[in-house]
Amino acid sequence: MGLSKTQRKYRIRRRIRKVSSGTSVKPRLSVFRSNTGIYAQLIDDVNGVTLASASSRDKSIASEKGTKVEMAAIVGKVIAEKALKVGLDKVAFDRGGNLYHGRVKSLAEGAREAGLKF
Repeated sequence: MGLSKTQRKYRIRRRIRKVSSGTSVKPRLSVFRSNTGIYAQLIDDVNGVTLASASSRDKSIASEKGTKVEMAAIVGKVIAEKALKVGLDKVAFDRGGNLYHGRVKSLAEGAREAGLKF
């Protein structure tokens, strides 16, 4: 029998993490997608520190109306603004085992529009 959906996602996530690692100069933009929300973090893997985070559950973002894809784009813009405020403009994108499609793609494009490079 084949792998379950979660086992496949976990395997892909491990494969991505083997390659991408965040530093203080170029942190990893990690994306987690649940059924209801989407979360993004800028992570410095060398020091094990989260530099900035944003999610669709933050009060400023949750008050806005829209589809899940539109909310993901807003989260992408917010995380990019926080990154630029900290002085970061380059990141390594970590889609977290999700396909680069839909909400994950929307978040990435929102972050690019707001000035992040990856």
